[in-house]
Amino acid sequence: MAKVHPQLVSSCTSSKQEVFTLWMKSLIMSTNGCAVFDSNGCIVFRVDNYSHRCTTQICIMDAIGKVLLTIVKKQKFSIFKTWEGYRSTTSTEGGKKKPVFQVRKLMGIRAFLRYLRGYSMCKALIRVGEDKVCEYRMEIKSCKQSCRIIDAHGGLVAEVKRKITTSGVVLGEDVLTMVVEPHIDHSLVMGLVLVM
Repeated sequence: MAKVHPQLVSSCTSSKQEVFTLWMKSLIMSTNGCAVFDSNGCIVFRVDNYSHRCTTQICIMDAIGKVLLTIVKKQKFSIFKTWEGYRSTTSTEGGKKKPVFQVRKLMGIRAFLRYLRGYSMCKALIRVGEDKVCEYRMEIKSCKQSCRIIDAHGGLVAEVKRKITTSGVVLGEDVLTMVVEPHIDHSLVMGLVLVM
């Protein structure tokens, strides 16, 4: 078995489009998680859930294991699921951290009609500053394991789909390609993809 040697990546954004490979398997045996590799084959992010398969909290780490983002599942009722993402460096106000993002599954007639066609939609509110929030929409196509993240103006932020090699071979369901547009926080997109 080949050994994986993590290398540090200096920034979580880029001035050009970035392509990542998501391997939906943990690098640690007998745990649940995934690993994210950049176009050079270096580990950028990893997620390992050491104790439970289904949990209400997931941590996204960098290559050396430093927690960058924690995703918490808030469940008021079983049909109204909400996920919140917290940075490890998020400032606290009165001892309580503010979420960097919040994702809700969209409900209603339009959402139900999309569901019948194999789509589901989520709305993500992203905290840009102390008082500024921007909105993203996540279109999830369940039958083809693909997801598109779109900003409020309809522009593509990121896209995830099954990985296809240069020779045209479609890899397994646990290997995905994530394309992130320029000037977008990669760890934030990874958090939104994990909610998917």
